Amino acid sequence: MVCETFYTTAANKMLRMRLIIAEKAIAAKRIAEILGAPKAMKEGSVITYEIDSARVVPLRGHILNVDYPPQYNNWRSTNLHQLSEAPVHYSSSAHDIVKALKSLAPDVDRVTIATDFDTEGESIGREAITVIQKVRKEVRVDRAKFSAITPEDIKEAFKEKNLTELDYNLADAADTRREIDLIWGAVLTRYMSLTSGRLGDQFLSVGRVQTPTLALIVDREKERRAFQSKKFWVVSALFHKEQDFEGVHREEKFWEIPQEVYDRLKSAKHGTVTDVKKTQKELSPPTPFNTTEFLRAASGIGVSPKKAMSLAEELYQAGFISYPRTDNTVYPETIKVKEIVKKFTAHEDFGKDAEKILAQKKITPTKGKKQTKDHPPIYPAGLASKKSLSSDLWKVYELVVRRFFATLAQKCLMNLVRVDIDVEGEPFVARGQTIVEAGWKEFYPYSKSKEVQLPELHKNDEVSVKEVSMDEKETQPPKQYAPASLIKQMEDFGLGTKSTRPEIISKLQNRHYIIGTKSYEPTELAFPVIEALEKFAPDITKPTMTSKLEKEMSEVEQGKKDKDSVVKDSREMLGEILRELGSGQQKISETLRGASKDVSIAGKCQKCGKSLRMIVSKKTKKRFVGCEGYPKCDVSFPLPQKGGLTFTNKTCEKCGTPIVKVVNKGRRPYEMCLDMKCETKANWGKKKVEK
Repeated sequence: MVCETFYTTAANKMLRMRLIIAEKAIAAKRIAEILGAPKAMKEGSVITYEIDSARVVPLRGHILNVDYPPQYNNWRSTNLHQLSEAPVHYSSSAHDIVKALKSLAPDVDRVTIATDFDTEGESIGREAITVIQKVRKEVRVDRAKFSAITPEDIKEAFKEKNLTELDYNLADAADTRREIDLIWGAVLTRYMSLTSGRLGDQFLSVGRVQTPTLALIVDREKERRAFQSKKFWVVSALFHKEQDFEGVHREEKFWEIPQEVYDRLKSAKHGTVTDVKKTQKELSPPTPFNTTEFLRAASGIGVSPKKAMSLAEELYQAGFISYPRTDNTVYPETIKVKEIVKKFTAHEDFGKDAEKILAQKKITPTKGKKQTKDHPPIYPAGLASKKSLSSDLWKVYELVVRRFFATLAQKCLMNLVRVDIDVEGEPFVARGQTIVEAGWKEFYPYSKSKEVQLPELHKNDEVSVKEVSMDEKETQPPKQYAPASLIKQMEDFGLGTKSTRPEIISKLQNRHYIIGTKSYEPTELAFPVIEALEKFAPDITKPTMTSKLEKEMSEVEQGKKDKDSVVKDSREMLGEILRELGSGQQKISETLRGASKDVSIAGKCQKCGKSLRMIVSKKTKKRFVGCEGYPKCDVSFPLPQKGGLTFTNKTCEKCGTPIVKVVNKGRRPYEMCLDMKCETKANWGKKKVEK
């Protein structure tokens, strides 16, 4: 019975009501169903679940918002130095839930926090307690810790012996971050926006974490633009011995045209094998998923970091996977991996794979370098069918299941062959690789190894030369950051947390600082913002400053520092940065105002030579491109009304009009010229079909 799970009979007689606080509605319903036979009841407009003398109440994440008092709302009249020192207040952001908690509070003498067990979950739980204690001060508070919303985990977490106290250090760490991010974001965003004259919807966002992250992307793009490509030549040959196979000249890259070498080889008919080396290579299975590696893997299958976290959270709330915010890469002994695999033996999609894992002589999970005690690595906690989930949810669920299987599988064994071949005195190398035992790769199709089959060759064998080619190539600039590489770089530099990194990237996209989904490219707006800050307040753009604050927030989490002292330290750092910015304000203003003007210029008008500029109609609120020579020059072009726009400084080869890059959420960016009648595309506003 549920009352036996909650508390002893003697204690039960003394209690009037127990509130169980869940983080979201779906979690509240599932927890209630696991603990008993719940009765849905409305408390105001909030649906709660009654079990005996307990009530499960859902929140919607944070119910208290941290912000400045109203007197600081006017950007123009507020002194930024005073703003950096101004107190912050917590006020209700979910009035219906706050009202429901206050309504229930008089009859409550026990509150069990059952939010996600991390810094944010602890802070959210404390907010609920704060609201309740304003009505009923004397109330018993305890904490249920779990890493998966499954019957086993929830029932175990709610046993009296396993209930713990709320971790106020964790809650303080979350609130420290919220307050610091508010203070830094508000002060620096107002400074840059006021200095540039960009207010309203055009404000320039600056943040403690987002700005050094943007600096990484901008600096990489500068490297790419400054990169001087260098030509080189590759000499390769097509050989035959029972089958065709390829070889490459041992030199690999010739930095000068190897004309003499090519002329000697192009008429060659035969080559001689001078050496054959065979080795076997072992590829170890991947380590369990922590949040960073999960996000990187998800981006590899086309799911953005922010969307991946949202989908993972939904799967967790439904009880299908474990808690997705974790640094751990070692399964604890409490996770019975073999029992989890057994559950999948009857699964329509994973049954055969589960049986193969169980058929192994020994199941030994891999281990990563990071081991923590709060949550295990991400693993499949429950069975979900393909029919019951949306395609996106299934994609993420399948990724988690297959990664879990891969961590329990055997090594992959590959045979590697290197064959050295002499052709007219020139050394060539042919390489082959074949999979002997697929091992973990059989269960994890996201990691592919290309097999190259060579014929059986021995020293002194003669092979035919069917063709020799000399290809001209160029060295390539550094690649733009992809979601996976940017997430990893942010982790390495201590920018943000496992929970906040996807949101930071999304914010940069929403602020029109970066575009792209598979890789991130800074817009022309991003460059002057970063350049101005790098010149006059470089600490804002470097990871060092924000990493230092992250370290101090970790110390709050560990109880080594208190929240107020860390927030005070951050205010002092911000004050110093404001003084730096003040000394160069005039030059920053000139840089930003000029850049703000330039980013709206599409190109030159072919009719009068003046600038074509993006304009937003005051009457219709629609955007279009018009000539600065209006009304003498009436040249204008329509623009797509949805999505972000970046003028590329390129013109169409066919019609000569400017080319604009269009970025719509959930779609691949595309480039188009402005002329609706141009022959380069069948339908204006859509990406042209290319070979």
